Amino acid sequence: MIKKAVSLISLSIACCSSAYALDINDLIKPANPLENSTQIEQEFFEVPQKVTLTRNDIHNQYAIAMNRFIQSNVRAAYIDFQILIENTSPIDYMYLQLTEKMADLGFFNLSELAISKLADDDISYLLTEDVKKYYFPATKLNKEDELYFAEMYSNIVYNDQSREVTTELLKNTTILEKYDYANYIAALGCFKADNIPDAEKYIQNAISKNPTNLNYKKLQAEILSQSAKPQNALKIISQIKSTPMQTTEFNRKIESLEQYILYKTEKDLFDKKYHLAYYFYLENELNKAMRTLQTAFNTQKKHNKKIYALLSRVYYDLKEFEKAEDNATKAYKIDRSNAICLKVLGDLAYKNGFYKNALSYYSKAKTTAEIQLARTYQKINRAEKAFEIYSKILKTTSDNYEAYYEMALIDRVNETEYLKKSLAINPKFKDAWIDLARVEIEKNNFDNASSYLAISKYIDENDFRYYYYQGLVYKNKGLPADAKRCFRKSLKLNPNYLPAKEELSI
Repeated sequence: MIKKAVSLISLSIACCSSAYALDINDLIKPANPLENSTQIEQEFFEVPQKVTLTRNDIHNQYAIAMNRFIQSNVRAAYIDFQILIENTSPIDYMYLQLTEKMADLGFFNLSELAISKLADDDISYLLTEDVKKYYFPATKLNKEDELYFAEMYSNIVYNDQSREVTTELLKNTTILEKYDYANYIAALGCFKADNIPDAEKYIQNAISKNPTNLNYKKLQAEILSQSAKPQNALKIISQIKSTPMQTTEFNRKIESLEQYILYKTEKDLFDKKYHLAYYFYLENELNKAMRTLQTAFNTQKKHNKKIYALLSRVYYDLKEFEKAEDNATKAYKIDRSNAICLKVLGDLAYKNGFYKNALSYYSKAKTTAEIQLARTYQKINRAEKAFEIYSKILKTTSDNYEAYYEMALIDRVNETEYLKKSLAINPKFKDAWIDLARVEIEKNNFDNASSYLAISKYIDENDFRYYYYQGLVYKNKGLPADAKRCFRKSLKLNPNYLPAKEELSI
């Protein structure tokens, strides 16, 4: 079933030890249950020779590999991904992304390969545990069977061949008996082919063989939402939520799934639109969320308050602050206890320097705005109150990356430990990467600082702090011209940033 490679690809590449500008989420988005995927023309090639990839090669290698996977040229995709993992200079942030992406595609051996490349267990351990809990099958697949299922997955998700794939797979009773993952693929194929009874049967088989796999339960909820008793899907969501995840990304996945299932099971049209918009918001599709919410109003104030509240959050994240305030105010007039609108009103007050107003709103939002409340106390020189709140949060929850970060800024003795804990929960949190770089600069570990700074730039290339600290690295390495260039860039992004002004004697 797996296609043979028939022509040669060559890569012009050179060794590079810098951090890499790979942002996997910007290159190819994972399959969205609400969107159709574009089919791409088939391409074949032989196994490339082992190489070391440059920054641009890494970016291109991922895009090429993912496109080949979409085309069902999975053997070629597997080789490309393997090259990407094996032949780059170490950078844990990239390996963490690839750990999750490979497991999502069913390339579990490559996911384990990426895990084996991780250097800093203090940052990586939580995400790797969540990846295994969420995706990994109970029975380990050999490479050939993994490729066999990967091509089936590709044809089901991207190439509209669900019926053909499941017809073939269901004939292979031996492999269905052997692998829990085979039953998952069978269930996925049946579901996409609108064969709900068989989809229910095979996903139950998969779960009975592997009761802890959350990706199986996710599919079970999606299947049940289309069954004769869609309310049963919500019971599965409750089961999934009762299994604690440790990282921000996987908690977001579960929250997003819940909103998607509510959208599929809700009978009221306007409530359906609300949950669909919330799903889009959690998937960071802000413009889709905004457009959906704008069509979700009805004549009931009780309903409209949550529309106004969520719309205010969307507008705030889009940096349309006047619209955010307008909608948050409308929600607040209907319901003064709505946590979403209270947080938005607090954020707006905080942003404008009205800290007493911010405290009022955050206090009313209660536990949903504790971090913001503590930060506001810090702004009015109530550091002891802020410390009390952060300490309380860490005593009651273990997954609040912002609380660990704020404690790092207060407790300089244990700051590295707190910063790494923050990143273990949320590796995409650029502030913690920047402060890790600061700590390394203070220790004169400039190469380590550069690697952390490269990751922060990779997340947000327009952060003025990145350029300031990179300027300090250059200055201490005897590169004054490069240092000045970075300090000037920092000031261009933030003209009031005093440390950069001091470096330039302004």
